[in-house]
Amino acid sequence: MKADSIKIIFTILLLLCSTTALIAHDNQNQLHHWEKASPDPDRIFLTFYGDPATSRAVTWRTDTSITKSVAQIAKSEASPYFDTKSRTVEAKTETIDLNEAQYNIQGKVNYHSVIFESLEPDTLYIYRVGDGDKIWSEWIQFRTAKTEYAPFNFVYFGDAQTGILSHWSRAIRMAYQKAPDAVFAIHAGDLINTSHKDQEWAEWFKAGSFIHSQWTGVPVLGNHELNALSKNKPEHIISLQWRPQFTLPPEPDLPEVLQENVYSFDYQGLRVIVLNTMQETKAQTKYLKQQLERPGAKWKVITCHYSIFSPAKGRDFPYARKKWKPLIDKYGVDLVLQGHDHTYARGHVPVRTNDDEYGNSDSVETIYVTSVSGHKMYELSTDQLESYSDQGYTPDKTDVQKQFFQVIKVDGNTLTYLAYTADGELYDQATIIKDFESGKKTLK
Repeated sequence: MKADSIKIIFTILLLLCSTTALIAHDNQNQLHHWEKASPDPDRIFLTFYGDPATSRAVTWRTDTSITKSVAQIAKSEASPYFDTKSRTVEAKTETIDLNEAQYNIQGKVNYHSVIFESLEPDTLYIYRVGDGDKIWSEWIQFRTAKTEYAPFNFVYFGDAQTGILSHWSRAIRMAYQKAPDAVFAIHAGDLINTSHKDQEWAEWFKAGSFIHSQWTGVPVLGNHELNALSKNKPEHIISLQWRPQFTLPPEPDLPEVLQENVYSFDYQGLRVIVLNTMQETKAQTKYLKQQLERPGAKWKVITCHYSIFSPAKGRDFPYARKKWKPLIDKYGVDLVLQGHDHTYARGHVPVRTNDDEYGNSDSVETIYVTSVSGHKMYELSTDQLESYSDQGYTPDKTDVQKQFFQVIKVDGNTLTYLAYTADGELYDQATIIKDFESGKKTLK
């Protein structure tokens, strides 16, 4: 009887293991081929880490069979034998279990990251990532920044969030057609809708395809990148995928929760400051002041998710108007790029006069933009926009029910803002002309 019992127990265990394996196999079959991690590198994403003239970071994903990865980099040249001059950099590998979130089924995947250092300024580089043996990505090109002030352009997207593959894909691909030489792309929060949901991240990476690996990305944390893992773990935390898939510079003086989502960089005379509008805003106020008063920037841009002057009905971010706007005014920030409100609104704040009143409409201190690039749309409240007049805000152009992307051009003493609809039509534009000696700016 004892032997028979053991056989029965063993048989039950075998059935359970087989059932578990079948369920896992069925789950994998529910995924599109471009969602599944494999030994081949995918979701390749380029970011700033250190001086844009001498460094870059790259991150990519594989399945867990790839435990050791590398990246190779060389100066690009016309000859196909550039690869013989490449150098190899070992990657840092991190395993995450996607199934910690209740709506994922893929299980564990590996993310790999490399920081390219000691690069030469204003140089076209070519890189690839892989296992160092037989499994490689294609070779991908990017150019390092110049060390001196020089013309360039970049792109900016408001919320992608929903309809990512079906609808947002046309916005990023049209942006690439309009500005193929853009040096970086700002994604102003709510890149996806459900923070930990890997299916949505898969759509975001497929929609951008090779563009994500060629343009240097500037991801901004949105409220939809914060959510609970499950009913049993109700605390809202940053997306499981955020830090593994975006290699972003740390800021040692900031709280842990702000690491790798609050950061800044200087690119050829333009300073970009990335803020987190959902968490530890007080700690960021000191950081913002420090970044704004640092010398060396001819232009200053802030990007964050919540709109400081919210155009959507029922939305509001009073803390930023009370604590951040005085710094924006004092240090002459040129442009604030935002998302969250799923409408289009461009406005500006004029310079204060000697009587501490706001000046005429052709003088400008800061342009504020709220935009949306995905297909989720809200109503716009003109009454709400007009209520900001006591803080100098002047609405310039608004619209609803349109997908947008923006191209910003820096050239000499001008910063030109161009807003395009997702079908490639120029919709709105504004130019700041600045006297760098006096700091005086004119809006055209």
